[in-house]
Amino acid sequence: MLCPYCGFDSDKSVRFCTNCGIALPGAAKKEEPVSKELIGFSTRINDPAFARYIKNTKRGSYIFASILALAAVVGFYIYGETSAEMDNPETLYIGLGIGGMFLAIALFQSMGRSRSTTWDGVVVDKQIHQKRRKRNTGDRGHYWEQYTLFSVIIKRDDGKIYTKSAEDDDTVFNYYQIGDKVRHHGGLNSIEKYDKSGDEIIFCNACAYLNDIKDDLCKKCKCPLLK
Repeated sequence: MLCPYCGFDSDKSVRFCTNCGIALPGAAKKEEPVSKELIGFSTRINDPAFARYIKNTKRGSYIFASILALAAVVGFYIYGETSAEMDNPETLYIGLGIGGMFLAIALFQSMGRSRSTTWDGVVVDKQIHQKRRKRNTGDRGHYWEQYTLFSVIIKRDDGKIYTKSAEDDDTVFNYYQIGDKVRHHGGLNSIEKYDKSGDEIIFCNACAYLNDIKDDLCKKCKCPLLK
């Protein structure tokens, strides 16, 4: 192939002139090989690290809720002993009620993880909405907060619609494209993309931390990355 700049005749298989280095017009482009390892749902989901992560997450949730519950009970009891407005056992009952609420939230979160199922689906739509919400200032005043909601709409194989949304963050929104085949992993409540061959990033399916596609383990929780 003749170079339009220096006239040197280079081999047709090269993209740049072997004499002056300029790009040759119409030269054959070298296709980047697609890694088959990045196509398909990963079998790494069966790694024991995920079961340990779920167990530790549940235990951590209960411990945190117990600490909050104890703090509420002790705090309201002290308030009842020192305040002139309310006395014990009335304040103590309030503390017990709030503490029970914290424990109930942890229980429902744990039950939600246990009941979640694994299913496959396809990304059918992506939506961006400008929204606003009312925020109280604490002195009986308020203001309107503007935010952007980025949503990825997934149609499950059973026909149900699942929406994955994030406020003022388009990272997940840009990660998925319409037509992507995905899998929801029960217990983890996370989404895995079937074809990751064109990606430079990958989300941990345990803790959702953003990793480089070249990594094998999550930098945050050390669980295997599903690729």
